[in-house]
Amino acid sequence: MAHSWGWPALFLLGAYHGINPGMGWLFAVAVGMQQNSAQAVVYSLVPIALGHALAIGVAVLIGALLQIVLPLLYLKIAVGAALVALGVYRVVRSHHFRWGGMQMGFRELAIWSFLMASAHGAGLMVLPLVLTLPPMPAAHHAHMGRFGDPLTAILATLVHTIGYLTLTGAVALVVYQSLGLALLRKAWLNFDLVWAVALIATGCFAWII
Repeated sequence: MAHSWGWPALFLLGAYHGINPGMGWLFAVAVGMQQNSAQAVVYSLVPIALGHALAIGVAVLIGALLQIVLPLLYLKIAVGAALVALGVYRVVRSHHFRWGGMQMGFRELAIWSFLMASAHGAGLMVLPLVLTLPPMPAAHHAHMGRFGDPLTAILATLVHTIGYLTLTGAVALVVYQSLGLALLRKAWLNFDLVWAVALIATGCFAWII
């Protein structure tokens, strides 16, 4: 029960990722505007969520491989350092992957989402929370680590992705149907700075848990 907050925290972190326009919903709105269809918005969310989930899964897999050769304390220090370094980098210099055009199929959308989530450090942000999750009973009896339990890793990725898809889908549909891109031209918020601060804070969190 001491670590039961880890699961809702994973969902909320996914929701936070979903709110960020650079993580998918702005692109989904653009696809819907281009095709003049709300269905296109919904369709584009599927590969975008898949790409995001793959980025999370790859980060957890890398964490599992590192845990084989690194003690848990060293892994926490390494993850925290990587998060803080990435956050500082994003404060100093913003970098986004760009594509030549907006005509993108399912595969291209999934790849774009994977690259964006990876570039934003979304997978790294999940690792400190996964470290707090208790292993499943089977993994505990087998003396496996948290990352060594495939079921825990899969469930963590799923819970996070559900939170991400819920928020990014809701925001994309509201913006497309009610507000439109005109609001985005008038409103201004430095999401890169917000994201950088979140990365640094999560890195510090990884050091103290």
